[in-house]
Amino acid sequence: MRTIEVLVDRDAVTSGAAAAGQPWQHHDLGHGYCTYTFFEQCPHRMACARCDFYTPKDSSKGQLLEAKENLQKMLASIPLTDNERAAVDEGQAALDQLLERLTDVPTPAGPTPQQIGVPAAATLLPVVDVRHSEP
Repeated sequence: MRTIEVLVDRDAVTSGAAAAGQPWQHHDLGHGYCTYTFFEQCPHRMACARCDFYTPKDSSKGQLLEAKENLQKMLASIPLTDNERAAVDEGQAALDQLLERLTDVPTPAGPTPQQIGVPAAATLLPVVDVRHSEP
């Protein structure tokens, strides 16, 4: 299991914009945010290919999100695959191997990282909490 920070846009929820399809959950990846509703099921969640659900923190959209007043911060636990656990435990080499394996796996938006032209390198996510469960 891994615990990550999730920002909930309370304005989007209370105004009904979330029901109309506007993002309301923003999973903090360290270098950006993912708004994919089924983030815990995405094979790219630790090796984010810049798909339609990704917002870089240094973009104007990312900066506006961080400046928004009505955000609720919460923590979410997600199960890790063996490859993701290795990337957390062993670092950059394991992450690079994970990226290489995902090069032809479609992102939630549809195209593969290879089709998007994303290089097989990434920044490690900050580890908030790691819990090892029994196999």
